[in-house]
This record gives sequence, C-alpha cells and structure tokens, in this order.
Amino acid sequence: MMKYIGLDLGSVTCGVSKSDTGFIAGHVKTIRFKPDDYNEAIDKILELLEVEKPDIVVMGYPLLENDDEGPRAKLSKEIGEIIEEESGIKVVLQDERYTTKDSEEFLIAANVSRKKRKKVIDQQAAVRILQYYLDKQKK
Repeated sequence: MMKYIGLDLGSVTCGVSKSDTGFIAGHVKTIRFKPDDYNEAIDKILELLEVEKPDIVVMGYPLLENDDEGPRAKLSKEIGEIIEEESGIKVVLQDERYTTKDSEEFLIAANVSRKKRKKVIDQQAAVRILQYYLDKQKK
C-alpha cells in the first residue's frame, strides 16, 4: 500500500498531513521555521521524510486565479524539486487554491476556537491538499 505525505508550505510554517491507506488524509504536525528561511524548512521536511518514509510527497501548489504560476507557486515548485532530489521521494504538485479558506470555514463550523484554529489551520490545509490529490487518483 502506498504511503503519502502532504505539505502546505507557508512563509513561517509548513502544515503536514499523511495517508497510510491512500484513501483518507489525516493531520501530522506543523513545522515551524524562521520567516522565509526555506533552507531550515527543507531540512526539517527531509528529517520528517526520513522518519515517515512515504512513497509520494504531495506539495501544495498555489497557482493564481488565472492558473498562472506566481512567485509562491514557483517557490513551491523549486522546493519540491530540492526535496525530491535530496530525498529520492517523488514530489507531486497539487493545486491548493482555496484550501486555507476551506479549512478555516470547516474549523469555524466545527466550533474550533480562534486560538486553536491558528494552531491547526496549516495542518488542516495540508490535509485538504493531500485529500484532493487522493480523491483525484481514485477517479
């Protein structure tokens, strides 16, 4: 059975999700790093991948509304390439538009406090990114 890790990379955090079944994504953790210190982020992600040993990493790909690749999408693509090269694990990009907004709405509907939402929003977005990818694979 394939094992997956999902990543939602931000400027100071990276939400992490996983699926051991290939059907349902779940929360793992939020990796924190210094603002825009992507070398630190990459190192922490690589450490996580050594422990989790996934077959595929699904990385959020923040395309612009018009489907163009803006600076954040280019950065995610570059970091995905580095992670793939360093780890030997295939990295696929998954359109992540609206995942944070959808996650925020989901957490509000679940009556999660603002303080708690702030702590788990990146993980929830990573879950959505990975779940979208898994659902697409089933079709």
